[in-house]
Amino acid sequence: MNAPVQPLPVSYADVEAAAVRLAGHAHRTPVLTSRTVNARTGAEVFFKCENFQRIGAFKFRGAYNALAQLGPEERRRGVLAFSSGNHAQAIALAGRLLGIGTTIVMPDDAPPVKVAATRGYGAEVVTYDKHATTREALGAKIAAERGLTLIPPYDHPHVVAGQGTAAKELFEEVGTLDDLFVPCGGAGLLSGCAIAAAHLAPGCRTIGVEPAAADDATRSFRTKTLQTVHNPETIADGARTPSLGRITFPLVLAYVHDLRTVDERELAAAMFYLWERMKIVVEPTGALGAAGLFQGAAGCAGRRVGVVISGGNVDLQAMARLLA
Repeated sequence: MNAPVQPLPVSYADVEAAAVRLAGHAHRTPVLTSRTVNARTGAEVFFKCENFQRIGAFKFRGAYNALAQLGPEERRRGVLAFSSGNHAQAIALAGRLLGIGTTIVMPDDAPPVKVAATRGYGAEVVTYDKHATTREALGAKIAAERGLTLIPPYDHPHVVAGQGTAAKELFEEVGTLDDLFVPCGGAGLLSGCAIAAAHLAPGCRTIGVEPAAADDATRSFRTKTLQTVHNPETIADGARTPSLGRITFPLVLAYVHDLRTVDERELAAAMFYLWERMKIVVEPTGALGAAGLFQGAAGCAGRRVGVVISGGNVDLQAMARLLA
């Protein structure tokens, strides 16, 4: 964690304001515990279960917070987002609730369950070949042509602030923690949660966890220079981001204490362990924090540990292939 050299784009006051906007619209998701997990890790572990959030993932928090702050003209024109699934669903649902038209750019290999849900919430879905173009380029092109407001999946201050409300609720419910493990893709959730942790539990270590196949955030954190990855092949489809963003990168450097990676086998094992032991449906990306805890359990013995379960939108066909 490093002291910022210039004012940061998101503060804890922004997280507090987001919580007020979300009240009555986002679910206050449950915090679950498991004596089996505690015995395995030697720690007292608290799981913040965002798989029970609206649309099945934490993304609803940031999406609703961002759309709720649009002006009348922006609402009239509509918004565009690009996403492999959870941000897509979140923007679509938030748009429906707020009466804002939504267009979503999704890769043509996105999980069918997430594409269907996005359309079900009323969004127009535009698919693309990720080997021929990037979602950022296509999204910017369509937004410019149609006059739409672009709401990116993580690199937006209102999105970050909304995601931070998940950790805010966790600390309010369980009190001070020694460690907080958070999944990391583009670090909207990670940076938002780290901001909340720094304010509510200054002694807590915030640790981001990403797939080894998509380790750009870890390399960026270690080198203090923004690193990229191109179309990483990982079962954690929510972590296939090309890099941290101009908003999230400085927040990660300022508030996050460590980043670590888990391989595909560790990630799948953690996900199925949560299914079997805790009886909760967790998607691969959602299990990243748990995988990071299990990998480094020796360093957490005797400590109070929080783990953010970021989502539960499982592609059952893909999971059947993984089990086979």
